[in-house]
Amino acid sequence: MKKEKILKQIDKLKSIAISEGIDLSSEINRLRGMLELESDEYKKEKEIEEVFSIVQNSRKIERPKPQDFIKSLIKDFIELKGDRRFANDDAIIGGIGYFDKYPVTAVGIQKGHTLNENITFNFGSPHPEGYRKALRLAFQAEKFSRPILFFVDTPGAYPGIDSEERGMAQAIAENLYYLSDLKTPIISIITGEGGSGGALALGVSDILIMMQNAILSVISPEGCASIIFKDSSKAAAAAVSLKLTSFDLLSLGIVDKVIDEGPGLDVDPQIGYRNLTEQISTSLAYFTSLNSKELIEHRYQKLRKIGFYKDTTGFVKKGLNKSKNFIYELFKF
Repeated sequence: MKKEKILKQIDKLKSIAISEGIDLSSEINRLRGMLELESDEYKKEKEIEEVFSIVQNSRKIERPKPQDFIKSLIKDFIELKGDRRFANDDAIIGGIGYFDKYPVTAVGIQKGHTLNENITFNFGSPHPEGYRKALRLAFQAEKFSRPILFFVDTPGAYPGIDSEERGMAQAIAENLYYLSDLKTPIISIITGEGGSGGALALGVSDILIMMQNAILSVISPEGCASIIFKDSSKAAAAAVSLKLTSFDLLSLGIVDKVIDEGPGLDVDPQIGYRNLTEQISTSLAYFTSLNSKELIEHRYQKLRKIGFYKDTTGFVKKGLNKSKNFIYELFKF
């Protein structure tokens, strides 16, 4: 029963109760309960609609891609290719240039604005050699004390057989390992989609920035719905549970800054570029002022606090008090 019908029914029962002197409070309360339920369902539907609209917005073909950010923000950009081991991956663009007064290394996961471009860039899904190229350029940046800017927009790393044969898991793991201890400032920006390990491989940084209508998740809403609900058409509902919007992630402490896009990057990208430029300038000024020891400690503490576990039962604390080997105490039979 819709909200309007329920309200009319309640008014009708109130009139009958008054005119006839009949106690209809139980029936009226039942309808009020239905009204609250209807309101909750409406709110849930509205939330699902709003969250999935952000997911769709992040994927718009008109939305600027990482290569567009590099073109707009990095002056005198010179592209450097290849991983020096297998091949060059067109899904990842990387090179050197200037951000304002700072010489930087910029790396982005490319997506296309046309079908042919997307085919060339493998729809933004890098192969292992792409991540190895990114890491090679990161090592080079460390050698010459250049800050690194990562621009991320990917549905995830390419999951094909050839990727597995060339060591996709190892490539991503090595990025996580070496970037966490790299002695030069790292700034990561999620510009559109941030999908799973494909995004995480370029997400280890001193500050993680998200554009307002970007998303970041361990799995796509469609993939999550296929696993949890056995129905990919329930992707919108899954998106809400994944907490993948920039503001969800900011509140969880996973993302450090959210950049206002104005009416949207696909409508007027210059607003987003300008706001992002201000944030990058502020971040570079701060992180370049730190020595390598302070920089690594900052990054370490930033990563350690993500997903901090707070025990509300006292069970773990009791286990710790019982023995230094509390894992044994917790799980012994």
